[in-house]
Amino acid sequence: MTWFSPFESLTLRIDGEQVFLRHSPASDRQKPALLLLHGFPQTHAMWHRVAQGLKQDFFLVMPDLRGYGASSAPPAQPDQSHMSKRAMAQAMVSAMAQLGIERFALCGHDRGARVAHRMALDHPAAVSQLCVMDIAPTLDMYDATDMAFARAYYHWFHLIQPAPIPEQMIGGSPITYLHSKLGGWGTGGLAHLEKEALTAYEAAFTPTVITQICDDYRASAGIDLEHDRASREQGVKIQCDTLVLWGSHGVVHRFFDPLKLWQAQCNGAVDGQALPCGHFLPEEQPDACISALRAFLRPA
Repeated sequence: MTWFSPFESLTLRIDGEQVFLRHSPASDRQKPALLLLHGFPQTHAMWHRVAQGLKQDFFLVMPDLRGYGASSAPPAQPDQSHMSKRAMAQAMVSAMAQLGIERFALCGHDRGARVAHRMALDHPAAVSQLCVMDIAPTLDMYDATDMAFARAYYHWFHLIQPAPIPEQMIGGSPITYLHSKLGGWGTGGLAHLEKEALTAYEAAFTPTVITQICDDYRASAGIDLEHDRASREQGVKIQCDTLVLWGSHGVVHRFFDPLKLWQAQCNGAVDGQALPCGHFLPEEQPDACISALRAFLRPA
């Protein structure tokens, strides 16, 4: 796929699970490693523009999250533990270890940022620096839910309904639903998307993936909250320096103070800013994301 040149594709097997990823060429292995995690309803393709801007300075790893894109998910569990952010984070740490990378910088957008949050809590020795894009902590967002937020992020409450209702409803017109999400949270419909990325998202939005996405959200409203509450009760916080980026036209900016909320969950230094866009920062404002990440990560 010349679109992602010079990045190489690889499929790993981790405890019977298939993890698809793209990474920088082997000649770049001496560069500092940066793991990039995508969000809903996308795949690693969302990082294409950012990756082209960072490839000179970093060894980049861009996987499809568990259950998304070309990555598989384990058999479903009644408590959705198979799609918990703890399990998803562990899979990513294991993938990096298979690549021979034990410590790395980490950046996540949307669902990927929630996986990144849990990874920073559970695997502090692995994460050197953290960037989260357009989220506030999951527990804080659920605890602050009111009618206005529920209307703006209705999908949070639709996708967590018992199977198979949301799966069947989305399956009635999956591409219509996908486009409504990709175009509804930006500032210009689908205009921010590269045609190759949109094609990749459409191809990946299969019935199996839709089910796994629903389980991802069900986990966030259940077992993930249990894990988050336990971490807070135990005083577990993010130890590394953290960069927080969000869209000034997005829901997170409208209803939350993301910088303040993340500062409360970190022992390291926390800085950040709103970028002039909607939810999809890496595709709406790739140059600003590249500049912010380079300044934060300070490559040699």
